[in-house]
Amino acid sequence: MKKEDLDFFKNLLDDRLHELLSNADSTVTGMTKPKENFPDPTDRAAHEAERNFELRIRDREHKLIKKIKKALVRIGNQTFGVCEVCEEQISIKRLKARPVTTLCIDCKTREEDMEKALGV
Repeated sequence: MKKEDLDFFKNLLDDRLHELLSNADSTVTGMTKPKENFPDPTDRAAHEAERNFELRIRDREHKLIKKIKKALVRIGNQTFGVCEVCEEQISIKRLKARPVTTLCIDCKTREEDMEKALGV
């Protein structure tokens, strides 16, 4: 992969990582506020549902943060953009769509087909 492509993806991943980390900080700040007292059980349930939804989103973002950090390591050791299964180059188009990917489209398709067949 060309140096300018690697620089593009490094900057893209760095920006996304900083964005996710700042969101995580705001969630922690919001969660440490004193609990509100809701006299109406419906209001309380709505608040809990919103909080659970936010926590699920943050959990997914936490997993994405790990993937971004691994992608940045791969950029550093010059294995970014190489499929972990077949060791062929992953297309730039695929990397732009999903920069944390570790599989080319053919290997990912085979993996998904196998998961469907196994019912995973």
